[in-house]
Formats: sequence, C-alpha cells, structure tokens
Amino acid sequence: MASPTITLVTAAPNPAVNGQSVTLTATVIPVGAGTPTGTVTFVVSGGPTLTGTLSGGTASVTASGLTVGTHIVTATYNGDANFASSTGTTAVVVIQAATTTSVTSAPDPSTLGQPVTFTATVTPVAPGAGVPSGTVTFTISGSGGGTFTQPLSSLGTATLSLSTLGVGAHTVVAVYSGDAGFLPSTGTDTHTVTPGPAATTTTLMSSVNPSVFGQPVTFTATVTPNAPATGVPSGTVTFVISGSGGGSFTQPLSGGTATFTTSGLGVGSHTVTANYSGDANFAASSSATLTQVVNLAVSRTSMSSNPNPAPEGSEIDFVAFVEGFPPGDDIPTGTVAFTLTDGATTITAEPTVDALGFAFLTVDLAAGEWDVSAVYSGDANFGSSGVSQYTQIVTGAQASAAP
Repeated sequence: MASPTITLVTAAPNPAVNGQSVTLTATVIPVGAGTPTGTVTFVVSGGPTLTGTLSGGTASVTASGLTVGTHIVTATYNGDANFASSTGTTAVVVIQAATTTSVTSAPDPSTLGQPVTFTATVTPVAPGAGVPSGTVTFTISGSGGGTFTQPLSSLGTATLSLSTLGVGAHTVVAVYSGDAGFLPSTGTDTHTVTPGPAATTTTLMSSVNPSVFGQPVTFTATVTPNAPATGVPSGTVTFVISGSGGGSFTQPLSGGTATFTTSGLGVGSHTVTANYSGDANFAASSSATLTQVVNLAVSRTSMSSNPNPAPEGSEIDFVAFVEGFPPGDDIPTGTVAFTLTDGATTITAEPTVDALGFAFLTVDLAAGEWDVSAVYSGDANFGSSGVSQYTQIVTGAQASAAP
C-alpha cells in the first residue's frame, strides 16, 4: 500500500514585480521512510500550468509573464509506486514595476522659430521588465511652452515637436502616467533657445511664363520669417538661371523682396532658383526651383521696291525689313527668300539679313507685271514670316531722244 505524502509549495521572489520571473518549488515529504519520485504539476491561476520532476524530494519550475495581482499556485504531487499523491498551495503576489523617465530635446540649443523635438523614454527598473504603455505629459515652461500629453509608442518613447518656444531657458518636465503593470515616474531637462537667426522661407515667381525671346521677364523673390519669428529680413538674394543668357545675379532685398529683370534668355527651358544670403537675425534659405520657358518670338517682314513702276532695263532695288514683333525684341538673323515671277519667268534669290534687319536684292526685269514674295527663314530665336502679295510694274523701255 502506498505511503501518504505531504506537499509544500513556495515561490521566490514573493512578492515579485511585473516582468520578473518567479521560481516555484514543491517539496514532497513522505509520511514514513523513503524518498518520493515522479512529477509535480504546478497550476498558476491566471498563468501557466507547468510540470517539474522530483529530485531528492523537490521539484522546481519557473513561471514568467505573470500579470500584476495575486496568483494562487496549486502544486500536485502525482505519486509513484510507493507514495500517494498530495497537494499544496501558496499565493504569489505580483506588483507594478518601478520606472524611470528620461527626457531629451534636439537640437539643443535651438534658434528662434526652429522646430525642436522632445523625446521621453520610459524604462522599467530591474528586475522589472517589459515595455510600459500609457501617456507622457510634457510641461514646458516659458514663452511658447505649455502642457502637452502624448502617447507612448511600442518602444516606450513619446515625442513632442514645437517651433513656438521663445528665447531663453525652458524647464521641461515629462511625467509618465503609469499603467496596469508599471508605476508612474518623472524626468526633467532644460532646453535653451538662443536669439540666433530665425528660419526663413524664400518663394520665387516669374512675371510672365512662358515668355518669348527678347521679352523682359522679372523674377521676384520674397523672403519671410517662419512663425513664430517676425520681422523683415535684409541682405541679398542671388538668382541662379541656367542656359543661354543665364548666370548668377545678386540683388538687394527691400521690404523682404528682391527682383531681377532680364530680356536676354535664349529660347528653351531655364531652371531658376533664388538663394537668400541670411543676415544677423534671419537664416539663409533657398526657393524651390522654377522652370522658365522661353518660346520663339514672332517676326514681321515688310517689303518695298524702288522705283515702282520702273522702266524696262533699269535696276530695281527690293528691300525686305525683318523685325521682332512685340513683346519679342532684338534683330532677327538668317535669310530672306525673294521670288519674282511674271508667269513665264521666275527669279529667286536668298540674301542674308544684315545687322539692322534688312535684306537687299537688285535686279532688272522685263516689261510686265511681276508678283513678288519675300519670306524670312526664321532663326534660333525668331519664327518665320513673309510678304506674299506685292506687285512690281515694269513699263516698256523709254525711247531715246532724237538728235
């Protein structure tokens, strides 16, 4: 017949803190001679069921992940061939783990109007373990401060970004609220805002876009301080323009704006940026890139001849004048194609436009009515144009005077 036993169960540490593992030990005492063998089953209320093997009359297991509160532990010796089963109980208390809260700011120091990120990190105090949840309340003293509550992330951190802090030292207090498993805690820091240059924003606009070759274009840069900074920036703005006719052009700020006007940009696309230099109170900044498109200018061609009418056998001077049509400007280059026909005979010529925009053709023509056209070819900056309905009258040769 199996001998009776008595099972005693203990827990250590007891109480334990949240996240701390607990060692459960069962001691099986025989009522009589011998040493019990076999296994012990530990049942933890609200926790795991674990099995340990007896060695020298004791069995131990480790329980982890126990939540805050009281857990009843029942240890049941399952008996063996010589010893009867028995049961023992105890209680394990798990309390909230202590925490520490640290708070930092970046950048520190910052300048007036510069965004600052405050980060609070909540860490369990050993032997507590795990990741606290809940909220952190940031209290920031001084101008632009206040009280702000932010949630803890899954990493145990909470962040707050501000760009409203005034110049000077600000005391920062971060208070962790605590949760079911972790106790509240507080961290402090000091953040300094220097009266250095405030951040600025530079915007860039074009007076006309797209424009045509030779048309004046005014670029305007406006520099404004980022809130909460106020005032009017001074200094200079450098306009950087790519492509033909571009370059770097530095202009003074006046009332927070700077302008640059040019009519020399070549046909095509030009990237334009405006770079503010900064001053003692305001930081440098650059605009977004603007694309200025310059299209071909429209040309206008006119024609005349001298004399008209002309007697047969005399030289006739044809003149084509090519000019830029507003808002385009400058003198077109290239050639003008003259075509003269009386229906039976066709004469063509293609003189070059000179530096003043004129193309000349001198011919003598047979008597009759001649249709004359003058077509400008266009160039890299000007489109083509022409005159197609011009009439030249050539009369019969004059009879020579009698002797």
